This record gives sequence, C-alpha cells and structure tokens, in this order.
Amino acid sequence: MNERQEALFKSLETYRMYLSDDLEDVTEEEAEIVPDGFRNNIRWNMGHTYLDQYLWILDVTGEKDETMKKFNQWFGFGTTPDKFTEETPSFQELKVMLENQIKDIKERYGHRLEEKYPPTSMEHYTTIEQVLVRTAFHEGMHTQAINDIKKCIRQAGKGQLINQEEIS
Repeated sequence: MNERQEALFKSLETYRMYLSDDLEDVTEEEAEIVPDGFRNNIRWNMGHTYLDQYLWILDVTGEKDETMKKFNQWFGFGTTPDKFTEETPSFQELKVMLENQIKDIKERYGHRLEEKYPPTSMEHYTTIEQVLVRTAFHEGMHTQAINDIKKCIRQAGKGQLINQEEIS
C-alpha cells in the first residue's frame, strides 16, 4: 500500500472515530426516535453508513454479498425504520460493526485499491480507492444527520420546540 492509500485509511479511521465519539452518549432509546422533520433515526443512519461503504465497493467490483442484501432492505436508500425487523442489528450491534468496518475493508480490499473495473452502474467510479473517497464524504453527511437528530431529541427533552431551520 502506498503513502496516499495509507493516508486515505488514516482519514477513514479518523472520520469513523468522530462518528463513534458522537454515538458515545446516545442511549438505545434515543437511537430509536425519529424527530419531527426527519425520515429516519440515529440507528438507521448508523446502518446506512455501514451499508453504503460495502454497497459501493460491491458495485465497483461486481461482487455479491448476501448480508448486504439484507442490510439494503433495512438501511438502503429510501428506506425508513418502518422496515426494521427482529433481525435488524441493534444500536449496540451497529456500534461494534462500525468500529470494525474500516479495519475489515483495509484487510479485504487494501491490496486492490487501484485495480481498474468498468464504470459502475451508479456512477463513474472505476477503483475501490475512488469509492472510499466518495463514501468518506457520505459518512460525514450522516454523522451530521446523527448530530442534528441528537440536538432535536435533547432540545425537545428540555421542553423546547425545535423547527428544522434551527438545527442547521
């Protein structure tokens, strides 16, 4: 792995640490609340972040993963917590999965970052490395969504009314 790729993984690890830190004070109950003005809850955003990295890697490589098919039903684009089942990973399970994901991706795909694939069905990406840059941005968006939801929940818990414009 070259210096640029090591820097990429260091960045991914740092971003994931930020997300983990933001989840540290979230309770199981808070993770399930969908505040007014939101479609999803904290747990959904966690699962979606986890799914997104693997989905894009699988899309660019053309590989199949049955586990991610199930995750896509719960956490895919356009889904909501209404799709959760008894099998859907819990808040605590997702925390552990997120904590281990970057290491797993590095072990499974770190040696293949520059392999060229045909452009994906979703975008123009042709390498795993390109996908990881894209998913890092996406993770930041969902980390912010988690923080917005936390703020809404905690402000509402203090008896204050919050509207969507106030959280941005």
